[in-house]
Amino acid sequence: GTFKTIVIANHVIVLSKEVAPLFSAKDVSKIKRFCRNSRYNVFELLAHSLAPTIHGHEHIKKAILCQLLGGVEKVLENGTRLRGDINLLLIGDPSTAKSQLLRYVLHAAPRAITTTGRGSSGVGLTAAVTTDQETNERRLEAGAMVLADRGVVCIDEFDKMSDMDRTAIHEVMEQGRVTIAKAGIHAKLNARCSVLAAANPVFGRYDEYKTPMDNIGMQDSLLSRFDIIFIVLDEMDPEHDRKISEHVLRIHRYRNPGEQDGEALPLGGEVDTLGTGDIDQEEEKDDTPIFEKHDNLLHGRSRGEKFVSMEFMRKYIHVAKVLKPVLTRDACDLIATEYTKLRAQENVGNDKAKTQPVTARTLETLIRLSTAHAKVRMSKRVEKIDAEAAIDLVNFAYFKKVMPKLKKKRPKDEEDDEEGRGKKRSRRDSPSTKQLPKKKPGDPGYDPYDFDSDDEAMEEGDKEKRDEDEDKEMETDSDPKKDRVKPSDITPERMGQFRSLVHQAFSEEHSQSLPVAHIQQYINQGLSQVFTREEVDVALDQMQEANQVMVSEDMVFLI
Repeated sequence: GTFKTIVIANHVIVLSKEVAPLFSAKDVSKIKRFCRNSRYNVFELLAHSLAPTIHGHEHIKKAILCQLLGGVEKVLENGTRLRGDINLLLIGDPSTAKSQLLRYVLHAAPRAITTTGRGSSGVGLTAAVTTDQETNERRLEAGAMVLADRGVVCIDEFDKMSDMDRTAIHEVMEQGRVTIAKAGIHAKLNARCSVLAAANPVFGRYDEYKTPMDNIGMQDSLLSRFDIIFIVLDEMDPEHDRKISEHVLRIHRYRNPGEQDGEALPLGGEVDTLGTGDIDQEEEKDDTPIFEKHDNLLHGRSRGEKFVSMEFMRKYIHVAKVLKPVLTRDACDLIATEYTKLRAQENVGNDKAKTQPVTARTLETLIRLSTAHAKVRMSKRVEKIDAEAAIDLVNFAYFKKVMPKLKKKRPKDEEDDEEGRGKKRSRRDSPSTKQLPKKKPGDPGYDPYDFDSDDEAMEEGDKEKRDEDEDKEMETDSDPKKDRVKPSDITPERMGQFRSLVHQAFSEEHSQSLPVAHIQQYINQGLSQVFTREEVDVALDQMQEANQVMVSEDMVFLI
């Protein structure tokens, strides 16, 4: 038979649903001094301290920091709820540390639940109706998003989910609740959580010749519920690859100071401890340092960079999350102006495309990001500087360059033209098409519609003239190259400086193609020894030979 399960206990510790760290008087004073310190930017420092073992991704770390703080949730008098949760989607090439960022959020957020796209279903994320084995009654079991109420849900491999399962989370991402009407059960469960998802493009790797919407391959109704969609690319740049390799090798050389040689590592993550006290409460009595102790292997050799400790960041986020900043008039005007510009830029150019549709939810996105930035500063008012930071994040994530494909068809067309010209010449020089004397009216065999002989006569007469013109064009084309600077005249130091400045120009413009004049104007800013046009042309030729750029019609395309 089946027996009921009974647990007999003599001591019970009530655990609160809200996970809150313990604060001391020193911690509160440290938080006040940290947010008011004018020597550094609090937002930049906290974002830089997120996932210090991951190189780069500054804008993504700033967005994750805003997600951990969130906006201000508002419930109007008529029952309408305006969510304050921020949803993020990271989509891009493999091996770009997307899953590592999700794993770091699991440790940094007060409450976070992780799941994968292939290992979860729609009911597993929301709620499921099951049958009790003892009473045979129907009951509800909360899913991952309901369990993560007031927290963060990390969904890895988001593109592996089916469309039906992704449709099940539409209501949760916008309304913050799960409505169940199954098996005679009608219920509404709170699921006020933020979603951090990571996915790969449709083609496995991001195709730069297609628009972002084609690469993402998801419905607009789902994409509009994400506040920001970041496209993470694995770009091949020698200088950037060298920095990443040094960073990864330095992290692999790092060892925990308490680790000894020959010590057996625990197979399980944590060991269950039997007792009547709260272990976490005993550990929180120690003083919490603001910054981590510098380690050359973990943080690099530059001692000027400071990293906020994980314990202090948890406490700072918990305090800042309680604030409810109010929008000012300057911030409202700036946000409204930027939203109007985003809506007006439907056709932003041939080499630009949007990563997601701009709807009324975009306006709420700007408000939520501005509010989160004000929370970082421990401010009760959303100022103009907060709106500018939110606009910077949105402009970085909403637009993506699309590489043109028309330039690659030109060599084939030129070959076809040359083959066509060669056929015409062979046809003209063949014995069967030799020019015959033109017959006059009245002669036997005269054809009044014989226009081919006239064209051949004109072609034969103009042949010598065309050859002379081609020779002159070749001479004029070769003259400027005589006056150009020789490659040997450019030193390797100047060439390395030129290459790094060109890379900076493409990074700041967020573009894959720039005019030569614009590049020359950018690299000569602040230089005592400027680059002349001849030096720029020769340096671009060298980069083109190295398959780093492609130059065509005074336009430089980044490869």
